[in-house]
Amino acid sequence: MTQMHRQSLTAYGAPLCETVADAPHPKGTEVLVRITRCGVCHSDLHMQDGFFTLGEGKQLDVRAGRTLPFTLGHEIAGTIGSTGPDAGVTIGAKVAVYPWIGCGQCSACKAGDENICAAPRHLGITVDGGYATHVLVPHPRYLLDYAPLSASYAGALMCSGLTAYAALKRLADRAGRGPLLLVGAGGVGLMGLALTRAMYGAPYVADIDAKKREAALAAGAKAVFDPAHPDTRKALFRASGGIYAAVDFVGSDKSLNFATGVLAKGGKVVVTGLLGGGYSTAVAMFPLKAMTIEGTQTGTLADACELIDLVRAKNIAPPPIAERPLTQASQTLDDLRAGKIVGRVVLTA
Repeated sequence: MTQMHRQSLTAYGAPLCETVADAPHPKGTEVLVRITRCGVCHSDLHMQDGFFTLGEGKQLDVRAGRTLPFTLGHEIAGTIGSTGPDAGVTIGAKVAVYPWIGCGQCSACKAGDENICAAPRHLGITVDGGYATHVLVPHPRYLLDYAPLSASYAGALMCSGLTAYAALKRLADRAGRGPLLLVGAGGVGLMGLALTRAMYGAPYVADIDAKKREAALAAGAKAVFDPAHPDTRKALFRASGGIYAAVDFVGSDKSLNFATGVLAKGGKVVVTGLLGGGYSTAVAMFPLKAMTIEGTQTGTLADACELIDLVRAKNIAPPPIAERPLTQASQTLDDLRAGKIVGRVVLTA
C-alpha cells in the first residue's frame, strides 16, 4: 500500500502537523495524483482559522463538515499515479487539478458552475487537498494538460489565475473605456496583472504595501497608487477620468470603499478577495452612479480550460513564484499572514 505524507490541520487556529496515512485506492473513474506542486493561497488562512471575518465583530464559522486531521491546499499539479478501471487516462501524465468539484446534481453543477455548488467537494476546502504527496480526484475531466508551462505555474493557475481570469471576464464590456484598476497586488493581484495586460492592456494598480506596488510596476502596471494616501482618489481621477472596470482582490471594507469611490458613472467592481469586514453605502448611489458591484468565487472548469489556452497562446509570463518544501507549509502560512510574501509560494512534495 502506498503511503502519503501530509501537512495536516489537526486543530483550528494551530500550526499544521505532519501526518502519514495509506493512500486511497482509486475506484471507477477515480484518479490518484502524485502531487509535485501545491500553491499556498490566502484563503487557506481562513480555513486554518476556521472562520471568515464579517466585520463588526462577526465571524462566519467554516468548521462544520470537515473531519480533522484535514489537508488544505487547492492549487495542485502533479502526475497520474494510479487509476480506477473506468478512468481511461495515462499513468505518468503531467496534469493540473481543477479543485472546485461539485456534487454534479444541483442546479449550479448542471449549469457548469461547480465552483458555486450547493454541496461542494472542493479539494482542500471540503475534502482533502494538496498539502500532501497524493490527492484523489473523482474523474479525469478535472485533470488538465498544462504543457509547456511549469508545474508551479500550472498549479497556481487553478485558483490564483482562475479567480483573476473569471473576474476579468466579467469586465469585458467595460474594458474598452479605459485602463482597469486592480486593488491589491498580492499573489492573486499580480496574477491578475499579468492576465489583464494580455487581455485588455496595462492596468492601474493600488496597494497599501510599497513593496507590492514596486512589484506591480516591475510587472508592467500602467501606474501604481497607495489607497491609504488622502490624495490618491483625486490623483487616480486625474489620471483616468474615473474608472469603469475594477477588481478588488483584497475584499475588505477599505478596499471596496476605495474601488467604488473612484468609479466613473456606469463603472463596475468585481470583488474576489476574502479579507473581511463590512461595506455600506447610500442606496441612492447605485442609481446615481449607475454602478455595479459583483462577487465571484474562483471559476468554472470551462474557465480553467480557457485560461490555460490563453496563457499558452499569449505566452503570459508567471508572476513571482517561490518554491518551498512541503514541510514548510505551516511556516509559509505564517509568513503569508504576516505579509512577508510577494507573489506566490508553491510547496514541492
